[in-house]
This record gives sequence, C-alpha cells and structure tokens, in this order.
Amino acid sequence: MRTSRVRHTQPSPFLATTLALSLIVTLAGLLGLGGAGPAQGAVPPAPGWNLQWSDDFNGANRTPPSAANWQTDTGHSYPGGPGNWGTGEIQNYTASPDNLSLDGNGNLRITPLRDSAGNWTSARIETQRADFKAPAGGTLRIEGRIQMPNVTGSAALGYWPAFWALGSPYRGDYWNWPGTGEFDIMENVNGRNSVWGVLHCGVNPGGPCNESTGIGASRVCPGASCQSAFHTYRFEWDRSIAPNELRWYVDDQLFHRVSQSQLDATTWANMTDHAGYFILLNVAIGGAFPNNELGSPTPTPATVPGRPMLVDYVAVWTRGGGTTTPPPTGSSTLYALTGAGLGDPAGSAATTTISSAGGANYDGTPRNPQVFTSGGITRTYNGGATQFDLFVDAGTAIGNGQQIRVSYDRTGDGVWDRTETYQYFATDPVPGYERYTQGRGLKSATGSHSDLVNGKVRIEVWNAIGGGASTLGIGNQSVIRIPFS
Repeated sequence: MRTSRVRHTQPSPFLATTLALSLIVTLAGLLGLGGAGPAQGAVPPAPGWNLQWSDDFNGANRTPPSAANWQTDTGHSYPGGPGNWGTGEIQNYTASPDNLSLDGNGNLRITPLRDSAGNWTSARIETQRADFKAPAGGTLRIEGRIQMPNVTGSAALGYWPAFWALGSPYRGDYWNWPGTGEFDIMENVNGRNSVWGVLHCGVNPGGPCNESTGIGASRVCPGASCQSAFHTYRFEWDRSIAPNELRWYVDDQLFHRVSQSQLDATTWANMTDHAGYFILLNVAIGGAFPNNELGSPTPTPATVPGRPMLVDYVAVWTRGGGTTTPPPTGSSTLYALTGAGLGDPAGSAATTTISSAGGANYDGTPRNPQVFTSGGITRTYNGGATQFDLFVDAGTAIGNGQQIRVSYDRTGDGVWDRTETYQYFATDPVPGYERYTQGRGLKSATGSHSDLVNGKVRIEVWNAIGGGASTLGIGNQSVIRIPFS
C-alpha cells in the first residue's frame, strides 16, 4: 500500500549540465553500463548466499507468469480493502496478456494501457509465498533486475512502477497497514531518472515512520537512466548485526539504510515478528505519490500509454543464521511435497490438483484426497495443537470447499492414534490462491496425542463440496506445524 511521499523537486538545470548528462546517458546505453541490455537468461550466482526462491520469467510470448509462483491482483482493490488500492491510483488491474505477460525473451512485461474512453488498465502480481524473512542471526536479500517503463517528460506523468514487499499479516486483513511493514525496494514516478527506496511502518498518519511518507531516500540510476536500461535493485534485511539493519541498493551501490535503533521496540517487532513478507510487482497510474511529486493531478492528456516495465528476474537469497521460515517455538514444520511426502521444503513452488466433489457433499469424509505422509518421526508432545497453512485455489468455480484431515500414528505401526478433521474452507470464485488455516476450526477429533517414537504424520486434502476441481500449492508453499519438539 504505497501512499503519499514528500514532493521531489528537481533543480533547474543549466544548458551545459543538461547536454553533459545527455551525452553520459547516451554513452552508457551504448556501452551497456548500469545493467543495460536484454534479459540475462538466468538468475545470476550470488557467492556466499543461499538461493531460496526465484523466477527468471522464461516462457512463450503473451503467456502468463507462473501461477505456482505468482498470484494476479485484479480490479481497483482487494476484496474488502480500501478503494484504489489505498493510494488513489486510478487504473484497473487485469490479468489480460495485453497488460500482463511474458515477452518471450526472458522478461515479465507489465504494460499500462488507456482505452478510447480514457480508462487505464495495468497489472499487479504478488508472490504466492509470504514467508520471506531474514533468518535469526542471518540476512535476507531480495533482488530484481528491472527496466522501468521507457518514457519520460510529460508523456510519463502518472506512471508509477514498483518492486516491493508487504508483511504477510496484511493478506486477508487489508486494514493493518503500515504496522506489519512495507519495504519499497524500487519505486519511480513520472519518468524521473530516480529510484526511491522506502520503509513504511508504525501507524498512519505520523508515527515513527512519518506516515504516509515513510522513511525513504532516492538517487539517480548509475550509468544509463532508470528508464533506458535494466538496473538491479536489491534490499537486505540484516539480523547478523546489532542493532539490525535494512539496506537498499541499485546496481550494488548502497543508497538508503534504516537501523533498528531508529524505531521503538514495539514498532520493530510488529514489522518483523511475523511469518515474513510477500513480494509485489506492478505499474500503477496516478495516485498520491506521482501527484504529490508533480504537484498536480496525474495522469494528464499528454501521458502516453503502452510503455511496459520489464522484469528479467526476481530472486530471494539468505546468508547465515537458520532457515528463512523458523517454526514457532515448540513445533515442527513440514511441507506438502511433490511425490506425496511431508518434510523440508524441496525446490521451488509446485501445484497438484484436488479432484472435484462432483456436486455432492463430502464434508468430513475424504473422497479422492491428495495424501502427504512423513514417517520415522521421534518427537516429544509439547501440549500444543496442530497448525497448518494451505495455499488453495478453486479458480472461477462457485461453491467449492477444501477440507483437511490430519492423522498421527505414534509408533509407525499403521494405527492412526489421533485424527483431526477441520471445517472446510469455502474458496471464492476468483482465480488466485487463498490461505486455508486451522483458524477455520476443528470439526471433529478422535484419539489423543502422545510422544512420537518412529511415528508418522499424514494429511489428506479433498474437496468437501462443489462441482469443480481445485489447486493446492505444494513444494515450498503449503505447510503443517505439528505440536512436537
């Protein structure tokens, strides 16, 4: 939810300075400085870092980005959220390949368009995963290689491309901003040759992050202009030092940092002590930031549609510390994996299909379930309760509902000593993953918990109602936390 910013006023240039800068930009473009050039073809290596997730947007022209990695936001707001995405932007986000698609050359392409009636459309996507977090004692790195829309001057007024991240508790609430945190890794407005990096936190208005402006900084892009070439934008959350620190880079050049010591303990904890962050890419049109930066409303009749933002890759690394998603104290974390296993997250995001209920009611009774099992577990029961977070999507199917049953075999002898069936989750008829958690409530349970000695855990997921199939995100997505340590 990027909101208003301090107005950025450019100095009045002298003619000689303008000519010199123009020559520098031209030479930089010819020489390939500042990250200029086409897609690199692969996510580059990062020595000393461990790659946790990435997408380099390979695929045929006009095909959508991977549904396993991304969900597409549509319309003028989240369901039940603030209008115009809380920023005053005017475009309608769509999933049309005219607005959102791969370009066939290794890039994601987000293109704002204007119809004959003056209505704008564009696109916004966000990662399925919402658990990107610096490990305890380590560092998180989020990076993208991006060319901003190649438009400047009056033709660019109202353009607002962005690469950013929101705290996971924002999903499904949409009214807790900015307390759960926002990291703006790259923002730009009105075709300026500048990249903004901003932290949003605390309360709105005012608070420790001076909302709705945030704590930000900007600089020109190194070498070639932000609009004429690809540049690499990076954000780091460093928990290996005390106090912790947040850092922003463009083409490996540090231009902004925020220390934990700048914020009170409660604000920092609200921003960092949750499951993690999800990543967003979008091009907005109009709204608080471009309007305030210009000092008048945008877009204008001179604004030119059809200039895309190109994204070569987005990647997430960690360095040092533990895992990127440490389990809650006293629990064990297992992921639903390709091949029907339960265990540590393996590879990138994937999907599996949950069969249709065929219009019948199977509430509480598994029918054609997807089954995931883990064995050989020896853990001590800690007195807690099962937790889970499943990524499910019923597409446009109406009246679908997914259900989960979790079973525990304490000794691995084939007898399920404890079985828990949870209330089904009614998915909406809008494409895009939703999160099914234990918050739906327990429908029934049999048996009791005790220590696991070479025991097994099994989850079964099926459609309890509805007439359509559903999709379950697996690999590094859907997770179950068992109450054993």
